[in-house]
Amino acid sequence: MALNQKSENSVMSGPAGDNVPADGTGVVQLDPWLSPFKDALRLRYAKAQEWIKDINDNEGGLDKFSKGYEIFGFHELANGDILYREWAPNATHASLIGDFNNWDREATPMAKNNFGVWEVTVPASGGQASIAHNSKVKISMITPSGERIERVPAWITRTTQDLSVSPVYDARFWNPPKSERYVFKNQRPPKPASVRVYEAHVGISTPELRIGTYKEFTKNMLPRIKYLGYNVIQLMAIMEHAYYASFGYQVNNFFAASSRYGSPEDLKELVDTAHGMGIVVLLDLIHSHASKNTLDGLNMFDGSDHLYFHEGARGRHDQWDSRIFNYGNHEVLRFLLSNLRFWMEEYQVDGFRFDGVTSMLYQHHGINFGFSGNYNEYFGPGVDIEGVVYMMLANEMLHQLYPTCITIAEDVSGMPALCLALSLGGIGFDYRLAMAIPDLWIKWLKELKDDQWDMAALCHTLTNRRHGEKTIGYAESHDQALVGDKSILMWLLDTEIYTNMSTLSPFTPVIERGLALHKLIRLVSHALGGEGYLNFEGNEFGHPEWLDFPREGNNNSFMYARRQFNLVDDTILRYKFLNEFDSQMQKAEEKYGWLHAPQAYISLKNEADKVIVFERGGLLWVFNFHPSSSFVDYRVGVEQSGTYRIVLNTDRPECGGLSRIDESKSRFFTTPFGWNGRSNFIQVYIPTRTAIALALE
Repeated sequence: MALNQKSENSVMSGPAGDNVPADGTGVVQLDPWLSPFKDALRLRYAKAQEWIKDINDNEGGLDKFSKGYEIFGFHELANGDILYREWAPNATHASLIGDFNNWDREATPMAKNNFGVWEVTVPASGGQASIAHNSKVKISMITPSGERIERVPAWITRTTQDLSVSPVYDARFWNPPKSERYVFKNQRPPKPASVRVYEAHVGISTPELRIGTYKEFTKNMLPRIKYLGYNVIQLMAIMEHAYYASFGYQVNNFFAASSRYGSPEDLKELVDTAHGMGIVVLLDLIHSHASKNTLDGLNMFDGSDHLYFHEGARGRHDQWDSRIFNYGNHEVLRFLLSNLRFWMEEYQVDGFRFDGVTSMLYQHHGINFGFSGNYNEYFGPGVDIEGVVYMMLANEMLHQLYPTCITIAEDVSGMPALCLALSLGGIGFDYRLAMAIPDLWIKWLKELKDDQWDMAALCHTLTNRRHGEKTIGYAESHDQALVGDKSILMWLLDTEIYTNMSTLSPFTPVIERGLALHKLIRLVSHALGGEGYLNFEGNEFGHPEWLDFPREGNNNSFMYARRQFNLVDDTILRYKFLNEFDSQMQKAEEKYGWLHAPQAYISLKNEADKVIVFERGGLLWVFNFHPSSSFVDYRVGVEQSGTYRIVLNTDRPECGGLSRIDESKSRFFTTPFGWNGRSNFIQVYIPTRTAIALALE
């Protein structure tokens, strides 16, 4: 761990330590099982260095290369002229059309250079730009076959949709006057030692049957998130996507913030306001694939099959029905790296959660491939070396230019060294998602009775992560809420979520169990599951039902494409208890910092009692999952001697508990007698389905 922390996240810097080779095999010192794959590690490391050297020699370095948005797309010059550039080498003729020239295909022809880049300057008129702000534009091209095609510019920063006219998005020249441009007021927050991530989707962040807005999110959601104690927001579905029900995972326009939620200036205000609250903002990034749309996407942009994507079958993702980027192409690399840089600069975001990393790592994209953990799966012929090296360069650029940047990898394969420093031969991400944890919870809730829950298996799943690679644990994310599945509380309560969540209704055994286990599941996932924690919006209070976006199959209904915050705001409903517990949990982590503490020492996994005891972050944790048994004077081991007090308790009345533990009288004195491998013990009262965390006075 120390070697990774001290080593530079750059393939152009040597690793820390005198005896660590600077050839990409430094990771072997952290994981000796990688030793047989040194050649593969050297290959990808050398390839990353080769790509960067090529960029340094021909483009002036990664800094300049990743500012492609300053060259391509639309730019107003000092004199009011507008310069437009587009890469479309297959086209034999191109012209810029739009409202400004009455869509005349002959009025504004473009010139092509030797690199396939088309360019035109639209002269100012009377010192003013001839293309009006927010007016529609397109590029019109002729292919070698003589076909005329018209496309939305690839680097466009604003697209809109008018469904009364067509489902196809229109490109707009976004160039507001200075008086209407948002000016950032706040600095980026420092990189948090512990990341507590609130995963959110602007469009569903309203209880109303419609699409929510950036403005509403800023006003209504940011204060909620701040109160709860989360310090990172992960915004989903920001890059423009034509199909709302894709959850943002079929991107059409990579440089355009989705217009269905409001204007680019509104999104900037959202990010800036979050920064003012000390909250970091990450974007869900989809560079693993792109929408196959042609009229308003990148597919067949210049009439060829292989401009931004691989040609033929390799350029298509059969499961997602989308296109796969050609990461080894110089101009595609410019486009993707510049896309990252654009969001960091233009919108001042703080990093990214890379979606679909498994698809980028392997040529089989993980489709119908069951990863067993055998290292040959990670370094065999199925690996997409260009996809791996692209992610290495993305992390190189981001972390060198923005030292506080956070990158998170969504990978189901368990690729070793994904979150280790580039100088050691890692891929350079800060965190990976612990995707096995929510799978376990849903499986248990579906298939097992409470007394069948295996405490050793639970501890194994929660702690089974690669040593030295930081992991974000979670009980449920948006994946578990999508149609076809249900939220954890829905699995726990079933129909009683509709009949007995009012404090005026009976506190039935089902409600008692559901509220108790909802808290236990989240707390143990938080405390044991990683070096970060993630929650999908609404699940903090046990949002009912599932997510289902408006689509033909549900008559375009918004019934399940919303988050019902009215439920938690209603003081007679029991959702408020779960919300309060989540806030207490996040704030306790802020104070004690267990997420950035070393992995827990688990001293007890008692199957008969269904009790788990461990120490982490200076706290002693005791969980009782037993469905019926409470334990008085239960002896638990602890290494540090002294007097302990309860600092977190799932049974507090304000958290929907039964107040069985009197915290005002609960001081616990250690006895210097070895117990469960620890030097001391204390004795606690731990009621059924409760958990407590204790700290030294």
